[in-house]
Amino acid sequence: MKIALVGYGKMGHMIEQSAIGFGHEVVAKIDPFANDASVKIAAGDTDGLARAVKESGAEGIIEFTSPVSVMDNIRTLLPLGLPLVVGSTGWNDKMAEVEKLASSCGGTVMHSANFSIGVNLFYRIVEEAARYVSAFDEYDAAVWEMHHNQKADSPSGTAIDVAKRVMAGMPKKTEMVVDAFHGRPEKNQLHVSSTRCGTVPGTHTVYFDSTADTIELTHTARSRLGFANGAVHALENLKSMLDSGKLKPGKLYGMSDVFPGMF
Repeated sequence: MKIALVGYGKMGHMIEQSAIGFGHEVVAKIDPFANDASVKIAAGDTDGLARAVKESGAEGIIEFTSPVSVMDNIRTLLPLGLPLVVGSTGWNDKMAEVEKLASSCGGTVMHSANFSIGVNLFYRIVEEAARYVSAFDEYDAAVWEMHHNQKADSPSGTAIDVAKRVMAGMPKKTEMVVDAFHGRPEKNQLHVSSTRCGTVPGTHTVYFDSTADTIELTHTARSRLGFANGAVHALENLKSMLDSGKLKPGKLYGMSDVFPGMF
């Protein structure tokens, strides 16, 4: 497949390595700031972005930029009609808008807060564990995550998704709290805490705690390679399922759609 990369920072470089390793061709590396990008356009130049992708002959697009630029990029790229995988976070409140745009223009976009295959398996393990633990009222739960000190958002989208899995399995947890407590938490509150330090790619831990013992489930990323590999596999599956008619264009999809039966 011929792939256009929108965003050529650290993740973009790693996605390029993964794509080439899986036998694909990266036909455009588009970024306003990266000196080694094959196409440099001014920040916010949506016409230039659309033109660069069209001229590249790309058959699919992977977007990994920032919360600041992601919505402009989606609005620009969706109407091109190419399968679009978006790894940028920070636009959860715009999902309805993106779904409406996809439907109106016939474009297809797939998004996940975390493309790591291991993390998505972790989601399923956490939800199943929470379901078992919830049968015993003496167990409480909490979520903690740690990322590198260059990460702009807190908590991470992955931590929020982990917390949602805990809440899905433990009906008594009805409120997610991401700020510091200045009093005793209520039993229905699930605390999601964050740490930012050094160059840590990402660690997420779920605690199930009782007076007798503690159960800990942890996913530790060794590098960004898992995210890059997952993004490329997601685009492969998205395009294949669109070509075969298993998925319909004009929609917003997630990991469970492009990896059916797995996540």
